[in-house]
Amino acid sequence: MARTIEREGSVMSVLNLKVNGRSHSVDVDPATPLLYVLSDDLGLHGPKFGCGLGQCGACTVIVGGQAIRSCSTPVSTVAGAEITTLEGLGTIEKPHPLQKAFIEEQAIQCGFCANGVILTAKAFLDRNPKATEEQIRQAMSGVLCRCYTNTRMMAAIQRYAKEVRA
Repeated sequence: MARTIEREGSVMSVLNLKVNGRSHSVDVDPATPLLYVLSDDLGLHGPKFGCGLGQCGACTVIVGGQAIRSCSTPVSTVAGAEITTLEGLGTIEKPHPLQKAFIEEQAIQCGFCANGVILTAKAFLDRNPKATEEQIRQAMSGVLCRCYTNTRMMAAIQRYAKEVRA
């Protein structure tokens, strides 16, 4: 859903986004990376700018059940779709079971990759609740962690996966 406006030689569009269950209208260039709209226009802090090339995973969001890289996704391609960020999973008072597993396993060190790790794991396990440990490791292989708490993160993901299977 977009309405195009030409402003000083650049084309802007009013796009309707549904982020974490709430509707938003944003007036942006349709080619703007989704990450910038989420952080700059909507003030969300879950998705992070890491590499800007869609390779590290820090900017991951879930759209239509799929984990995508918001730094390389034009906002116009997700207009009208349900977008979930880390903020949309749970709250400090009531964390999502996957977030709770990360807390219980003390799986976060610096936290920079947490957004990508948690959202990638959630999207994968939602589609593959009976995934093996090796399948989970393969699914997580594209999310980079700078401080190497991978062992604890995998323990948290495995803990959550067992809950999903139960």
